[in-house]
Amino acid sequence: MKTIATIVGARPQFIKVAPVSKALAATGAANEVLVHTGQHHDAGMSDIFFEELGIDAPDHNLDIHGGGHGIMTGAMLQKLEPVLQELRPDRVLIYGDTNSTLAGALVAAKLHIPVAHVEAGLRSFNRAMPEEINRIVADQLSDMLFASTETAVHNLRHEGIAPERIFPVGDVMYDAALQFAERAAERAGLLATLGVEPGRYVLATVHRAENTDDPARLSAIVSALETVAASLSVILPLHPRTQARMTALGLTFARVRTVPPVGYLDMVALESQAAAIATDSGGVQKEAFFYKVPCVTLRDETEWVELVDLGWNHLAPPSSVGMAEAILQAVGSSGKDAQPYGDGKAAETIAGLLTR
Repeated sequence: MKTIATIVGARPQFIKVAPVSKALAATGAANEVLVHTGQHHDAGMSDIFFEELGIDAPDHNLDIHGGGHGIMTGAMLQKLEPVLQELRPDRVLIYGDTNSTLAGALVAAKLHIPVAHVEAGLRSFNRAMPEEINRIVADQLSDMLFASTETAVHNLRHEGIAPERIFPVGDVMYDAALQFAERAAERAGLLATLGVEPGRYVLATVHRAENTDDPARLSAIVSALETVAASLSVILPLHPRTQARMTALGLTFARVRTVPPVGYLDMVALESQAAAIATDSGGVQKEAFFYKVPCVTLRDETEWVELVDLGWNHLAPPSSVGMAEAILQAVGSSGKDAQPYGDGKAAETIAGLLTR
């Protein structure tokens, strides 16, 4: 029986861990210990995901949140080290590109514990993004790199990662989309509660620091969404960081309908019935594609370049004009029929590799 210490901290990681934890349990060959750093800590950003996705309560909750990148990552290093020293797991499993990902990789590497990275090889090629630094460091410290796409595999090989460390497994978020589709469909009543009809609204999400921490970019996004809302309803689950930055800048919405952060199942219900999605989230870009909803990414670049190539995703940088037009033009559009994210069995493949 192998002991796997899984380190998570943010809502996108909770979605990814759900199918993998289920697959690990099904092998009967792994004892998974779940460590929650606390990076996303309130009920709407954390607890509801564990409840809805059937994830066991964390074995360890480090309760670390708030502060800048250095303060947060430093606190994680300090609290993670004694946990892993006591556990001495056979492997540490990390996900994505958050500060929790970076801290898990660093502590494990310094304790000489092998590291496996789910969603390895993603690159925006923009090192101003903290997520990009986290990805690069995590990949260099991992000995098992689970790549979601062929593009990710290419990136890793280009960086000199040994081929025997790279495993093209597919995307675990696609696994989750398939596993929870029926349950999410039961949330269709949410649209009536919000006063919108299927295919008659735009769903928006904004949370990345590059947008929320730049007054000019955030103001441009608010203005663009307001313009869209003059023609088509806009629903925006408002991230706490975005809300705080808007308040500090005196920005408000007159037409856009804001709601508190929603759980995974409600988010899928909103995504799958939208006319278009406008987002700066990597995960939401993929989920839009899973449900064949056109997406506009409010960033200068995207890691999920295959979605742009297929025509399902369009870039609309907040540093330029034309965001509102791009969102409205996306309504009713479609892209090529392809499936670059595997066959929905990425979690099973990962579990098999971790327990072999």
